[in-house]
Amino acid sequence: MSAKVKFFGAVRTVTGSMHMITNGRSRFIVDCGLFQGRRDESFERNTHFPLDPRELQACVLSHAHIDHSGNLPSLVKRGFRGRILATEATRDLCTEMLPDSGHIQEEDIRFVNKILKKRGLPPRLPLYTLKDSEEALRFFRGCKYRTPVQIEDGVTVTFYDAGHVLGSATPLIEMHNGTAPIRLAYAVDLGRKNAPILRDPERPPDIDYLILESTYGGRTHSPIEEAEEMLARTVRATAERGGKIIIPSFALERTQEIVYYLSRLIKQNRIPDLPIYVDSPLAVNITDVFRKHEECFDEETLSRLRANSDPFGTERIRYITDVADSKKLNGDARPMIIISASGMCEAGRILHHLRNNIENPKNTILIVGFVAKNTLGRRIVERAPTVRIFGEEQPLRAEVVIINAFSAHADRNELLDYVMPLKGRVKAIFIVHGDEDQSESLTALLKEQGFAVHMPFPEEEIELA
Repeated sequence: MSAKVKFFGAVRTVTGSMHMITNGRSRFIVDCGLFQGRRDESFERNTHFPLDPRELQACVLSHAHIDHSGNLPSLVKRGFRGRILATEATRDLCTEMLPDSGHIQEEDIRFVNKILKKRGLPPRLPLYTLKDSEEALRFFRGCKYRTPVQIEDGVTVTFYDAGHVLGSATPLIEMHNGTAPIRLAYAVDLGRKNAPILRDPERPPDIDYLILESTYGGRTHSPIEEAEEMLARTVRATAERGGKIIIPSFALERTQEIVYYLSRLIKQNRIPDLPIYVDSPLAVNITDVFRKHEECFDEETLSRLRANSDPFGTERIRYITDVADSKKLNGDARPMIIISASGMCEAGRILHHLRNNIENPKNTILIVGFVAKNTLGRRIVERAPTVRIFGEEQPLRAEVVIINAFSAHADRNELLDYVMPLKGRVKAIFIVHGDEDQSESLTALLKEQGFAVHMPFPEEEIELA
């Protein structure tokens, strides 16, 4: 029987990555991410799986970002008992990130329920709990890069460095059905060349089929030097008017990267030496995980570590874990920089900082990465007159600055560069993980270059010959 891939999540949209692969004997998924968007829709989509978790032998996990890993506790809660295969760094990151996600689910719903109670409305339940997250961790198996791991008889996965975040991988899945093997690569998400801290992305060899992201499939990034200067200008201007810079940021990778640039700008005297706070217990723990995985670092970062230099800024930046210290920041009127999770502004301490600072025109909300449709982050990017935080409308009066060049996603040109060496060899490319206009743009570009390209619909199943 031939192999098939069925596309479930992050299809013609960005979040909630999940796809199922079968070959007659095996049934497994690649990624199991949280869908992020409107609260009711998110709960519905994350709660009800379009497959039976009990029938899966494994989950191949590309990286630790919550839109790729964050629904694993729900999967286990509903009967999954297979292995979760990931790189060693991804496993260690999920050990921190999934319990944190469970804790946030509980804390956010507790806060929402206070508001619902005042309105006489019934309480809601969290998607999953801290305990559910800890249970999911029992099924993780750490894998080394470039080392084949057997999923089932005749099916292996090999992880190649995707250069996107610490531990990120492009899994190459090889399936034998008595004939020539089928080799499917999953480049979702793909990093950028010459980005700080991490090694450049690798391309697996001998790919027959490629599942490719399209987050920036129709856009290009400005040079990183321009982004760094824009960051410096934003900090200087906000400090001069006595405001705060609020940076919603993924605790994984983006926080460490922004800290890297801020530390460098201070050393170069390009920004004032403001108080800088990373207000995220998760970011603190993730930075510790970074130090354990030098196999993911590029040569520049390794050189700084060997010279006892600190690329993660712990020498001058305050990392906050205590809730009381976090609350104090909102009563502190001094100009400062606050970096807090989550990057989509959908959960965590960033919601409280936005709630307390979004109405002040002296302040700046600095967006440094992609934000999905129907999230609070996207409404801020679109500069909506009012935004809803914890169920209450608030006017958006703070300045909004967007710097996309810090994105860890490859842009249109970088995706094309990645794919071009496959011309004449790859049988088909499937475009996922992008807003529909971005997916359509990348699909058209690759077709112009002579590739067989398909943009699947949700729950579409395709046979791999």
